[in-house]
Amino acid sequence: MALSMKASTNSPKPNFLIGENYHLSLKQSMEDLLAETHKKTPNFSGFIDKFHSLMQAKVDPPLESIWVYTALSFRSRNFEKGDPLNRLSIINDLFQLVSSCSSPCNSSKSIALLAPIVFEVYKLAVEVLGKDSRKVNKRIKSLVEVIIGYISMCCCKRFSEESENIDMDLVIPVEDLVSIWIDRNVNLQSFLPLVSNEICGMISERGFNVNYLAGVVMVEAFLLKLCLDLRIGIEGIVLEKELKSWAVASISSFHNFYFF
Repeated sequence: MALSMKASTNSPKPNFLIGENYHLSLKQSMEDLLAETHKKTPNFSGFIDKFHSLMQAKVDPPLESIWVYTALSFRSRNFEKGDPLNRLSIINDLFQLVSSCSSPCNSSKSIALLAPIVFEVYKLAVEVLGKDSRKVNKRIKSLVEVIIGYISMCCCKRFSEESENIDMDLVIPVEDLVSIWIDRNVNLQSFLPLVSNEICGMISERGFNVNYLAGVVMVEAFLLKLCLDLRIGIEGIVLEKELKSWAVASISSFHNFYFF
């Protein structure tokens, strides 16, 4: 069953999620969720409706609301079970859900929200490394190409300088946001495995910058595509020419200062 947006059954009253009430509700919901993650047997079922309501209450939803809603929807599936192709299908469903939820958002936020997807694709690619999994690798490569195409499409969006800076201050530290996807004791480097410790340190220390995170996601997707091409691509000069041509075209379409 594909991941999809659901109608909230316990939506707060519309006049509650406005102004300062919205900010307080988002902050409290995030704190309650993080407290739940510390329990031995956490129960996230009640949070899906809560964050769906928070996401639906804004024309341009805060990054946290989409991040958490899609994460909890994803975790509700038995993701760790099943063969790699089934897991890849679930990751693809996650991509479709994230892109749907972030469609009203500006380009940087839409791209930054892909970070968990790139992380999950990378994990799967590493797990099948060295196995007889050419079919899986081709499917992974195909999904990465779709993600890169989506990034390029996002880069074509036109937004004013003001709209690029709406709701960019997180209500919790970025490490706490990432902990929804990985163990709280694991550092940010594990969530962004294709970039350096220095880059991860800048994300943690300089304060959250959605444009910077978007640039990091673009770099990771770019590097992941290159790695997969080298793993299963045509050998020799033909592959070299194809990679050069693709790299030039992709870099030209990635309109993000931090990507460079």
